[in-house]
Amino acid sequence: MSAPPTGRSWTGATRDRLVSALPPDQLLPDTQPAYVASWIYVFGVATLAALVMIIASGTVLAIGGLHWWHTTAVGHFVNSLHLWSVELFFFVMVIHLWGKFWMAAWRGRRLLTWVTGVLALLLSIGTAFTGYLVQTNFDSQWIATQAKDGINSTGVGAFWNVLNVGQMLLWHIVLLPLIVGVLAVVHIVMVRLRGVVPPIGIGTDGEPTSDPKAFR
Repeated sequence: MSAPPTGRSWTGATRDRLVSALPPDQLLPDTQPAYVASWIYVFGVATLAALVMIIASGTVLAIGGLHWWHTTAVGHFVNSLHLWSVELFFFVMVIHLWGKFWMAAWRGRRLLTWVTGVLALLLSIGTAFTGYLVQTNFDSQWIATQAKDGINSTGVGAFWNVLNVGQMLLWHIVLLPLIVGVLAVVHIVMVRLRGVVPPIGIGTDGEPTSDPKAFR
């Protein structure tokens, strides 16, 4: 017969806190308000779909090796798939950003949701830039030599050397994608925690409202 518990364990306390903050029906809802049927809400999901394709194609490129995408037909295809996934990612992400900006998506205690989205965009720009630097062709050399003076003038070049292909490759495939991925997960969790922001003048129940709290 096991002895009775003598105190509250940290694992149990953490579990209860997580379940309280993110109940299963809120974390994985099976219904959404009627206003989510608008096209403006599609671009967030499209951004995530493009990000998944970027990671998948980038993983295949990493398996093939540094020069594989220059020397084989399959490598050319995967490299093009990776490039156009990035193009689609930024296209729909910018639309998502501006759509939520004009909807004042930080209302209803959603400031952290907004901040994590903006940070993900900014770091994604840095990730894309390092991607151009590791193409191992003339384009990447030209971009690196043209960018180094501007970056060095800010003082960042002391530890971020754009002419160092090895350093830029590790930043591109490990460090920056890891941070962007964490921000994306936090962003999604915050959306689940606070809910999808309603249009201005619409309450969380989908009905018109004049409640000032709906605009905060």
